[in-house]
Amino acid sequence: MAQAAIILGGGLIGLTQALALASQGVATHVVERFDPDAMATHGFDGRTSAVSSSSMAMLETIGLGTALAGKGCAIETIKVLDNLRPGGLDFRSERAGDALGTMYENHLLRRTLFDAARASEHITLHMGREVTERRFDPGAAHVVLADGTDLAAPLLIAAEGRGSETREQAGIRPARWQYDHSAIVGAVYHEKPHGNVAYEIFYSTGPFALLPMLDDTDGRHRSAIVWSIPRGDAPGYLKLSDRGFAAELEKASGGTLGRIDMAAPRSSYPLGFHHSARVSGTRLVLIGDAGHGIHPIAGQGLNLGFRDVAALTEVLVDGMRLGLEPGDAQLLARYERWRGLDTLMVAMATDGLNRLFGIPGSPASALRRFGMGLVARARPLQGFFMDEARGTSGTMPKLLQGIPV
Repeated sequence: MAQAAIILGGGLIGLTQALALASQGVATHVVERFDPDAMATHGFDGRTSAVSSSSMAMLETIGLGTALAGKGCAIETIKVLDNLRPGGLDFRSERAGDALGTMYENHLLRRTLFDAARASEHITLHMGREVTERRFDPGAAHVVLADGTDLAAPLLIAAEGRGSETREQAGIRPARWQYDHSAIVGAVYHEKPHGNVAYEIFYSTGPFALLPMLDDTDGRHRSAIVWSIPRGDAPGYLKLSDRGFAAELEKASGGTLGRIDMAAPRSSYPLGFHHSARVSGTRLVLIGDAGHGIHPIAGQGLNLGFRDVAALTEVLVDGMRLGLEPGDAQLLARYERWRGLDTLMVAMATDGLNRLFGIPGSPASALRRFGMGLVARARPLQGFFMDEARGTSGTMPKLLQGIPV
C-alpha cells in the first residue's frame, strides 16, 4: 500500500492525524523518536488534557469513542474568578449530557491512540527511530532513518511539537517570546466533590486552574491543577513537601474543594508563545505545536492541534477525490488559509487574557470584574465564549461536527 504522507511525531496530535486519515482509507508512515509503547505503559504522571466537545466529536467519528468511553470526566461548568473576588463568570452547559469538554489523563489518551494506530492496516509505525535526513524531491518528500530506511511519500506532515526540527530546516521562523512564568502541573485529591466544575482563578502573579477528574478507584475526589507562577518561584514550589505544596494550593483555591492532598507527581515547564505565519512549504505542512504554541490559560493548546488535524484531513481527502496528490500546493495553500486566522486569533486571545489579568491593583481588578459582569448579562457574549470553550466557533471542519469527511 502506497503511503500518502509521512507524519513526523507520534504524540497525541501526530497519532490522531494518522488515525483521522486512516478512517478515510488514507495510508501513512508515522515516525517517533521515543517508544510510545513504553511511554504509554507508565501510570498517571499528573499530566492531563481538556478535550473540547468538538474535539470529542472528531475522536468518536474516527472510531475512538468506544475505547475512550468512561475514561474522562465531563466539564459541565466553567467558573472564572478574578482573585477570588465576587463578580466572576459561570459558563454552564444548558442541556444534560452537553459537556463543554472532557478531562483525560494524558497517558490514557496516548495508550488509546497508540493501540488504535498499531491495529490499523493503513498506518505503518516506526517507533523509537531517529531521523537523520529530510529532503524534498520534485515528486516526493523523503525521510531517512538512523537505520538507513528511506521513507518516501507525496507529503511530509510535521507534528514534532514546539521544537520542530523540520520547521527549522524549512526556514520557517515563528514569532516567539517567553513569558516570565512557569506552569506547575499535577493532580490533587480533595475533600469536597467538584461537581464537574472547572475553576479558572486569575491572580496578578498568574492564572490558577482546577480541572475536574474522575474519582479514583477508592472513590477519592480528584482534580488536575495548572498553576502559572513567576518563573523564579517555580524551583521553590517544587522543593516544597507534598503537605506544604498542598497547603499553598488550598490557599490559591480559596478552600473551594476543602482539604487538598497530592495525587500525582508535580512537574514544571517554562511558558512561551510561538506562532508561524506560514505553516506549509514544498510538500510540507505543520500541525499542532510545530506551527503554534499558546499560553495554557484557557486549555486550548491540544484542541487547537485537533482543529488542525480535522482541517488537514478534510483538505487532503477532498483533493485526493479530485485526483490531486496530497502534496499538491493548492491543497496546502487551502489548509494554510483555513487555519491561519483561527490559530492567530486564539493565540492572541490567550496572550491578551494573560496580560489583562496580570495587571495588578484594585482599579484594574474592578474594571475586569465590570467586564465580566457585562458578559454575564449578555447572552450573545456568553454564547460566543461558550462556543470558544466547546471549539465550535468559526468555520468548522466536518470531523469536528461529528460528520465523516
